[in-house]
Amino acid sequence: MAAHCIRKIAFQALQNKTGYTSLCLCTESVRHFNTLLIQTMVKVMMPQSRCIIPYWKPGPCIKPFKTFTTAGEDEGEPETEQHRVKKDPRARRTIGNIGRKIHHRIIHVIDENGESLGNMHRADVIRIMDERGVKIVPLRENADPPAYKLMTGKQIHEEQMKLREKQKEKPKTGPCQIKEQTFSADIAKHDLQTKIKQIQQWVEKKHHVRITVRKGAAVDKADKMEMLLDQIVQSMPDKATYVFRPKVIKEGKAVMCVLRHLSEKELNVYRQEKVKADAKSV
Repeated sequence: MAAHCIRKIAFQALQNKTGYTSLCLCTESVRHFNTLLIQTMVKVMMPQSRCIIPYWKPGPCIKPFKTFTTAGEDEGEPETEQHRVKKDPRARRTIGNIGRKIHHRIIHVIDENGESLGNMHRADVIRIMDERGVKIVPLRENADPPAYKLMTGKQIHEEQMKLREKQKEKPKTGPCQIKEQTFSADIAKHDLQTKIKQIQQWVEKKHHVRITVRKGAAVDKADKMEMLLDQIVQSMPDKATYVFRPKVIKEGKAVMCVLRHLSEKELNVYRQEKVKADAKSV
């Protein structure tokens, strides 16, 4: 405000032409006052804000911007990375046709009747498929050349049903449970039959059964206790067998064994032996 007033007085003096000397004095006083005013403003303003940029020296303007985000991030959902699982085309659990997408140029073809047509170009195979109204199914893609088979829709369905039945028949792999059964060698006949039924149910469920026979008052010999365990196994010959045979434990005070279910191979052997025994008896 003071500088503005001094400038106004100087201009009035210039207009009135009071003289060269007075004009020089006024001009010099104005310059000196402007310098003092600027220095005072700098001393006062700088401690308060050290980031003041003069308006005649504009700096770079930084504008905030929003980075690219997905729709899930906008809604506050965590970002998840999806990994694509590459499936091996050679690992086929079920049988199925591949349409016209034959990736190999030369393939070995077997017709729907099971007869070999030899090595053929895929264009000739597609032509046969159109003429006969059949589909092509890969058999051995790793062979040289790869083997394919022509099949009807009914044949493919029947093969798929057979594969499903085989998968159901396969035993499920998992931890085997061990059941325990303990009784005295002096057990009554009726109670022994009840124990055998319980053991049979566990064996049918593919469990292992640990049987411990304790020495009794009437039966106190290890060989007789082993005979009792053999009697239990002989009561279910088509179901159970020994994991390990009876052995004496607790310094001869008990005998222990472990039973398991028969495997398919052992069951087939048992059936064959039974058929032979029945044939001899006749």
